[in-house]
Amino acid sequence: MSGQSLLVPGKISPTRPVPASIPRPEYVGRPAPTPYTGPEVQDAETIERMRVAGRIAAQAMEEAAKLIAPGVTTDELDRVAHEFMCDHGAYPSTLGYRGFPKSLCSSVNEVICHGIPDSTVLKDGDIVNLDVTAYIGGVHGDNNATYLCGDVDEESKLLVERTREALNRAIKAVRPGRQINIIGRVIESYAKRFGYGVVRDFTGHGINTSFHSGLIVPHYDSPHHTTDIKPGMTFTIEPMLTLGTHEYDMWEDGWTVVTKDRKRTAQFEHTLVVTDTGAEILTLP
Repeated sequence: MSGQSLLVPGKISPTRPVPASIPRPEYVGRPAPTPYTGPEVQDAETIERMRVAGRIAAQAMEEAAKLIAPGVTTDELDRVAHEFMCDHGAYPSTLGYRGFPKSLCSSVNEVICHGIPDSTVLKDGDIVNLDVTAYIGGVHGDNNATYLCGDVDEESKLLVERTREALNRAIKAVRPGRQINIIGRVIESYAKRFGYGVVRDFTGHGINTSFHSGLIVPHYDSPHHTTDIKPGMTFTIEPMLTLGTHEYDMWEDGWTVVTKDRKRTAQFEHTLVVTDTGAEILTLP
């Protein structure tokens, strides 16, 4: 793996404005969201609105990813995604969620998740995860992907490719009547082939009118998560695989999660709806 220096916090730019005409999620301006008490199974009308939100989130992520190159700041990636969502009438779900100050999460190299876009300049050989969620029509669509910046070493490339494959395999394992822990069983068994760590403390989640409904989707084989998968359920799968340990540290900002051994990590995510025969991806551009 590249012998690059470890990431350090950069300077965070002022909060970007959202037009007043765009409806906000209920948690904006509050310390925490109202706990979700609704069903995990959604009706057809809600699912259709989630397709719209998911498509905008996927397109915003694509637009930001086009800029990934040595010399670009993570704050610039945030600007592009923020403006794309606002231009399409969507609110960036992360902006103001429990006080998060930006419109996407940018997690570079050893950052597992929830990196805050700032003045950090991307370097040749970095790997960069972008996590983008859009809120429109009263629902959320959430996705992320890990991208290569410049000339990336083979070990990191393989980690990224295999993390994407882990997500694909997990999606194919979704079937009504199975338990939710089939997802983590598939991911962990695949990751173990390569000696990768599987992050345990950050999971997939139910999503609908709520950003995080309370449903937990673990990415490891958990005997405790036995919720039955049912048609109409909507949730994310978002495996985080590492080149070393699954253990982590958190920066003083209370958001940025890094591998304890500071080895690299990759992540991919889609929002799904369970169908009668499997799962449909709602976050397609």
